[in-house]
Amino acid sequence: MSLRHDDRVPFEKYHGTSNDFVIVDADAFIPNRGAFATTYCDRDTGAGADDLDDVTPDEGGRVGADGVLFLALEDQYSPPRVIMTLVQPDGSTAAMCGNGARCAAAWAAGRTNRREVMVDTQAGTRRARIHADGDVTIEMGVPSFSPRDVPLARDEPLVAEEVEGVEVTAVNTGVPHAVAFVDDVAGVDVEAVAPAVRHAGAFPRGANVTFASRTEDGEFVQRTFERGVEGETRSCGTGAVAVVAAAKRLGLRDGDGPVAVSPPGGELEITVPDRGTATLRGPVVREYAGELRRRPADGA
Repeated sequence: MSLRHDDRVPFEKYHGTSNDFVIVDADAFIPNRGAFATTYCDRDTGAGADDLDDVTPDEGGRVGADGVLFLALEDQYSPPRVIMTLVQPDGSTAAMCGNGARCAAAWAAGRTNRREVMVDTQAGTRRARIHADGDVTIEMGVPSFSPRDVPLARDEPLVAEEVEGVEVTAVNTGVPHAVAFVDDVAGVDVEAVAPAVRHAGAFPRGANVTFASRTEDGEFVQRTFERGVEGETRSCGTGAVAVVAAAKRLGLRDGDGPVAVSPPGGELEITVPDRGTATLRGPVVREYAGELRRRPADGA
């Protein structure tokens, strides 16, 4: 039985280095955003699954997503502003998502024909620039090791200390990260090791857990277990910034120049200056579009 038009809401699917998001205009009425995100982020039955809404992803697309971006465009400003709310697969919201913010900027730029966009997030307002090659660079704020900002259940920064058997450095890059530098990031059993760190008592609000290896040319390979996704994602922009910030704190990297960080989904370019805001640059791809039920079958 077909759905009435007013039972459906349009969406688009974007990804930044395979960190993928369902995008919905925030003006659309969604009775329960948490249930909506939990349902349509599911990797087996979520957005793009044939048996849901007859949406067939383009070649290379994946069913489900790492989150839902509810975006409100305010194009009367110069540069235009887009208000971003990220609801994660577990129904929670995240204050910041680097790749999500880059996708939001590309979405807004496509509707305004502008190369610069301001993205309003719960972690602050970030300026984004869309490059001629399709890359998007976004400001990421100033990384903080302050126990209050991370936050930590202690009064001193957590730098190169063991938490649940893993040596980590805690930094907030819009969201909290526990960064562990290892010899071979490919050899880490992320799904087995990361959850204990993610839920450790040192992090009263939990933490994303990012593993990184330094290459011979001073770049980094990254893998991240994301809080709210509760699993490893193919890319994490805040995690890539956290890697470079922690590397500088530990003396593994110096200078203000760009650093390549490679999660499984592609390559990101990070700058973490000694003074001023960090930046995140990488590609953004619009995958496909369709319609979804406003009220998922298993949601209110």
